[in-house]
Amino acid sequence: MSRITPLVRPNIAALTPYSTARDEYDGPIGIFLDANESPYENGYNRYPDPHQAELKARIGGIKGIPVKSLFLGNGSDEAIDLVFRIFCEPGKDNAVIMAPSYGMYGVAAAINDVEVRNIRLDADFNLDSEKLLGACDERTKVIFLCSPNNPSGNAFELKQLLDICDRFPGVVIVDEAYADFSEKGSLAKEATVRENLIVLQTLSKARAMAGLRIGLAISSEEVIRLMSMVKYPYNLSRAAMEKAFQFLEKPIDDEVNTIVNERKRLASILPRFPFVQRVFPSDANFILVRVDDANALYDYLLGKGIIVRNRTRVPGCAGCLRLTVGLPAENESLLNALDSYTV
Repeated sequence: MSRITPLVRPNIAALTPYSTARDEYDGPIGIFLDANESPYENGYNRYPDPHQAELKARIGGIKGIPVKSLFLGNGSDEAIDLVFRIFCEPGKDNAVIMAPSYGMYGVAAAINDVEVRNIRLDADFNLDSEKLLGACDERTKVIFLCSPNNPSGNAFELKQLLDICDRFPGVVIVDEAYADFSEKGSLAKEATVRENLIVLQTLSKARAMAGLRIGLAISSEEVIRLMSMVKYPYNLSRAAMEKAFQFLEKPIDDEVNTIVNERKRLASILPRFPFVQRVFPSDANFILVRVDDANALYDYLLGKGIIVRNRTRVPGCAGCLRLTVGLPAENESLLNALDSYTV
């Protein structure tokens, strides 16, 4: 029996997934009279491949991940929601989530009526493994870890994350949305051989496809089977898959290197401003900055046509703005605006 099997909600384990006539037949098809589609061809009159076979093969080849260990969803948010629906009994189970972190973990938990236990990172946004694991009990089914973390920007050591995975009897989700900008590495290949580890990635950040809404989950074949069984049948559109396949032909090394270099440049200049209290280390494509009056500076930048993210109300981020690293010219405009700011 798989390590995952006892963790799955009984109704999910017993679920008969939705299937189509095209799932049941492998031969050539000339006339489609099964799905009540329009017969008038325009390139999009047929339903898309519910298994995303071609796109998965392409992404798997790029990342060195077996197709059977790869799930594609409507953004990473779909995979986050599926984790709760597959493993957490509403009103009974709980999830342990580090804080501050990506807000959708808590939102998805609330939608699924799952208790959240937030474990605060320290003042430098470091993760205390003992504190995290100590918050778990027999009803804790999942732990969410974001590395590099949003909004703090720091990545955790892979050894620490794997240690948590080894010691926790439930499912560990490591969100690597920003891993392409980090030197700490990825747990993607580890996730294919560890039954209780799910790694989330995305095409939205380094791959510049946020508008297509394509997220990835990488895990054991059993976890991917469960996700594929529970997801909506046609969760990715044909247009999104075609565009993604096209954009994946373009190398991203130069763009990622430019963003990383610009991040380093901004991190070296920002401390010179008298109203900047601290620039936190970042492994992502953004920088968290603590300033004298975050609300006033946010409003000032907005008046200059520059929108950043005000995180001052997030626990642990009082007085902080999150600055996404833009193009060099955009970053220069930000610095020029800051140069003209007076408290």
